[in-house]
Amino acid sequence: MEVTGKELVTPKITEQYPENRATLEIPERFRAELTLKYDAAGRHKCIACGICQMNCPNGTIKLTTKMVDLPDGKKKRKLDKYMYDLGSCTFCMLCVTTCPQDALEFSNDFEQATFTRDALVKQLNYRPEVEDPAPAPKPSDADKGGETAKN
Repeated sequence: MEVTGKELVTPKITEQYPENRATLEIPERFRAELTLKYDAAGRHKCIACGICQMNCPNGTIKLTTKMVDLPDGKKKRKLDKYMYDLGSCTFCMLCVTTCPQDALEFSNDFEQATFTRDALVKQLNYRPEVEDPAPAPKPSDADKGGETAKN
């Protein structure tokens, strides 16, 4: 009875959720949704290595890559689609901790309620890809020879 009496006079800490959205404080360590980090230019850091996909314990992450030709004639693997299934994620953070480029993070946006499970499958690289600037052309041997002849 003593414990019940103390609880009767203890101030309540119930949060009135929808009404207090403006003052609601979510801790920084709260894991809600996986996101790709973008820089100011609109590029993400993901190099499509697949380590996050391999380390995911239940197959939440699916990467699709493509091969692109670089201006110098080499080929490079680039990220085509980064699919993330929020409905099957266990929020273990293995993908974030093992990413060699530090390209992933968890946001604390906790409002993810939907009517269908299909709406929980999201493409993380949804922004249009920013093209890399073309490299400056190298001077040819003929241009170099002409310069030395003038000097």
